[in-house]
Parts: sequence; structure tokens; C-alpha cells
Amino acid sequence: MADFTAGRAAYLQIADEFKRKIRDGELAPGDKLPSEAELMTEHGVSRTVARQAISRLREDGYAISHQGKGSFAALPGEGASPKRSTEFEQITEYLSEVRRDVRRLAERMDQLEDLVRQQGQAR
Repeated sequence: MADFTAGRAAYLQIADEFKRKIRDGELAPGDKLPSEAELMTEHGVSRTVARQAISRLREDGYAISHQGKGSFAALPGEGASPKRSTEFEQITEYLSEVRRDVRRLAERMDQLEDLVRQQGQAR
């Protein structure tokens, strides 16, 4: 379960856990990863956090997703594709920046959700 007092975003904690499992061989390349719903239940997080964790795994090369089938464990660099065009690399870099911005916004939303939840419990 993600440790919300660790000072590190929950989605990063979850992604790191799965990276470790893949590197250590607990999960082999091709093994199915938990769905967003399973991550939500298992780690007590929102759908946004679960989605970000899977997205981070994909970005870092530890997961491959297939629409309608789910996400599967991978090792970075396996099946690396040939050199891409400069335009492709620029677009990829731009998308990475957009993803980082979206992750930051989602972290802020999670913080706001936590504050609202805490205020509701205080009443």
C-alpha cells in the first residue's frame, strides 16, 4: 500500500514497487499487471493515481499496454525500436512534458481531495 506520509507521490511509490518486482524477477516480461481498479483497491488510491502509476511504468519502459487487454510487464530496452526521425523525437519530448504537467496537476488534485476529506472528517 502507498505510504501517504512518505513525502513522495503515491503513483511514484506504486510504480517503483512494480519496477522493483520486474527487475527482481517477481514479475516476468509479459506478465499481466493489475488493472486500475485492482491498483485502487490494493493501494487505497484514486483512479487518477492508479492511472498515473501505469503511465509512469509505460514511460519508463516497464510496461506495455494493449487497449482492451491491459498492461503487461516489460524490461526497458527490450524490443527497442530503430532510430526515430527528429520530428518524432521532438513530438515525443513535447508529450513527455505534457505528461509531467498532467502528473503535477493530478498530484495537486489528490492533495485537494485529501484536504477536503480531512475537513469532512473533522466535522
